[in-house]
Parts: sequence; C-alpha cells; structure tokens
Amino acid sequence: MIKRIWNVKIHIMLLTLLTIFFLTTDTVISAPFPAASLKFAIEDAKNPEEVAVTLKIVALLTILSLAPSILIMMTSFTRLVIVFHFLKQAMGTQQSPPNQVIIGLSLFITFFIMQPVWNEIYKNALEPYLDKTISYKKAFENAKIPMRKFMLINTREKDISLFVKASKVNRPKTKNDVPFLVLIPAFIISELQTAFIIGFVLYVPFLILDMVVSSVLLSMGMMMLPPIMVSLPFKIMLFVLIDGWNLIVGSLIKSFGMI
Repeated sequence: MIKRIWNVKIHIMLLTLLTIFFLTTDTVISAPFPAASLKFAIEDAKNPEEVAVTLKIVALLTILSLAPSILIMMTSFTRLVIVFHFLKQAMGTQQSPPNQVIIGLSLFITFFIMQPVWNEIYKNALEPYLDKTISYKKAFENAKIPMRKFMLINTREKDISLFVKASKVNRPKTKNDVPFLVLIPAFIISELQTAFIIGFVLYVPFLILDMVVSSVLLSMGMMMLPPIMVSLPFKIMLFVLIDGWNLIVGSLIKSFGMI
C-alpha cells in the first residue's frame, strides 16, 4: 500500500515538472529576448594619429597588467610581508593573524612609506603630463627619478655589482648611471636579504623562550606535554608587554632610507 502511494506521488511530480517545462518553454520562445552583442574588428588606420592612440592603449594595458608586480617588487612591500610572516612563524600562532590581515597591513604601511616617492612622481610627471605640458616620454623619465633614488638608497652595492657583472654592461661611473634593468633585481634581492636578517633577529627571543619551557618540562618529567602549548601564552604575553606591534612596525619604517 505504501509503495503504491509512493509511486502515485512520483508520477504526479513528474507530470507537474513536465507541465512547467512546456509552459516556460512556450513563454520563452514567444517572448522577445533582447541580447547584447559585441563586435571587434581590425581596420586599416587612416592617419598616424590613430596608430599613436592604439599604441598608447596597448602601453596602458601593459602597465596595468604589470602594476601588481611593480607594487610588490619595486616598493617596501616585500620586506614588510616577509618580516610579518617570520613573526607569525616565530610566535607559533598558526593562522593568527590571518594572511589577509598581514597582506593588508603590509599594503597600508607600503602606501605610508612610499607616499613621498609617489607624491614626487605625481608632481613632476603625472600632473604635467595630464596638463599636456610635457610629453609621455618626458613624464616617464621624470617618474623614474624618485623611484631610482628610493631603490638606490635601499640597495646594497654588492647586489648592484652582481647584476652589472652578469649583464656584461659597462661599469657605471656613478649610481645614477646604473641601468634600471640592473637596479630592479638588485633591489629585490637586497630586500630579501634585509627581510631575512630581521626575521632571524625576531626568531631569537621566541626560540630562547621555547628552549626554556622545554627544559623546565623535561626536568619536571612532563615529556608527553608539547612545549608549544605552554610557551605560546608566554610568547603572546611577552609580545603584548613590550608593545610588539608598535616596536616592530616602527623599526621597519625606520629601516628604509627615504628620499
């Protein structure tokens, strides 16, 4: 009896679905459906100005696609995010603070540190170009000057020498003669070196605290208790007592040479 009732319910559901399907199909077919269409075409340029506009658009799209790499590699972002990652690993807090918070904090501190550089770029390059007082070539040259100054201040001469020798270019007489393609990778590995040094310094006090806690637990015969469970609260308490975030962020800002 139950099986028969269940079969009847299934048949009713199938009939209902089929009815809805045919009704909606007729409605969709009979109703007009406005659809947008996009057309892309390649046509011959009628004058040199059209070619110049096309090249400017391509150049702009190229710059926009490289913007994340420029923000990450040619600013203070690399050093900041690596140091904060080392700090999280040294404290052993697993996913706290989350990676999104670390990246967001690194971005905002990067904006703070790079503000003088970007202000000079806007004043000497972007604003005159928008006012049509200089050409885009002159604007690009003016924009490179503050970026070059910032990168030269924070790049080791040893790293610059490495890429000068690898590129087999003529030895620059002054720092201003260093090619941009040589300066950028030298700046990146200098930032990595500095970030790893700061990360090692951050690791030392937390490592000492872990060793002390492990020794105490071993002397008490509590070998089955993970030391991280005992040392983590002490690490957090120590970090809060010394006002760790203020100390670390302040030290990182001071570690950058400003133009």
